Amino acid sequence: MSKRRSISTDAAPGAIGPYSQAVEANGVVFTAGQVGTDPATGELEDGVGAQAERALANLEAVLGAAGTGFDRVLKTTIFLADMGDFGAVNEVYARRMPEPYPARSTVAVRTLPRNALVEIEMIALAGEGASG
Repeated sequence: MSKRRSISTDAAPGAIGPYSQAVEANGVVFTAGQVGTDPATGELEDGVGAQAERALANLEAVLGAAGTGFDRVLKTTIFLADMGDFGAVNEVYARRMPEPYPARSTVAVRTLPRNALVEIEMIALAGEGASG
C-alpha cells in the first residue's frame, strides 16, 4: 500500500476548504489549483497577468515545500474565466516555465473561486527540483 503525504506551506495561500495544497504519492506530487491570491495579504492580484504570475509563484512555493520544482512538472491544467485571456496567461506561463514544457490543458470555465480570472494546477515528479 502506498503512502500519501500532505504538503503545505505558509508561502502560498492556505486551503479554503477540505483539501491539501498538494499531495505526494508514489513519487508524484499533485497540487491543488492556485489562484492569484497573495499569501501575505489574502488579496487577489489585479488583472489576469498579475493573477497568473501570483498563481505560478504560489505553485512554485507549494512544489518547493514538496521538494520539487517547475523543472519536474509533467502536466499543467489552466482554468480561465475568459478564453480571451489565453494570450496574456500564455505569455506569463512561457516566461516562468522551463523547457521542455510540460503537457498542458487550458479550459474556460464559468467562474473560479473568489471570482479569480485564472487558476492553475500541476502534477510533478517528486524529488530534487529547481525553481522555474
